[in-house]
Amino acid sequence: MRNKYQITTDKNRLNIVKIHDYLANRSYWAKGRSLDEVTASIENSLCFGVYYKNEQVAFARVVTDTVSFAYLLDVFVFENYQGKGIGQLLLDAIFSHHDLQCVNWLLRTSDAHGLYAKYGFDTIDNPISYMKKSS
Repeated sequence: MRNKYQITTDKNRLNIVKIHDYLANRSYWAKGRSLDEVTASIENSLCFGVYYKNEQVAFARVVTDTVSFAYLLDVFVFENYQGKGIGQLLLDAIFSHHDLQCVNWLLRTSDAHGLYAKYGFDTIDNPISYMKKSS
């Protein structure tokens, strides 16, 4: 199956309009996000695109300093390609990326907990020690 799909961090191949449409209109976590916001988030992240016959079928991005932390965001597979193991291929590529081998990971999600658990994610034991600042 891996040979059917190409995974790359080449931002020039990303279909930003398609990514924006998914995030702004179909995701639960980024409803209403503007095209400018999506573009800026892509420009400032390590992005992963999955392609089938040159069509983008999945996306994820990582915000990282490549030393101490990585925050996994905007992980999705387009509807027509869900249920084919593409999400797992995408996560395999992310977690094996050479720049991300020594980082501590963060992820905020309301779904796919079972999938992320396979990669070592767990709930935060002491969430009181984490703080946030919203804009």
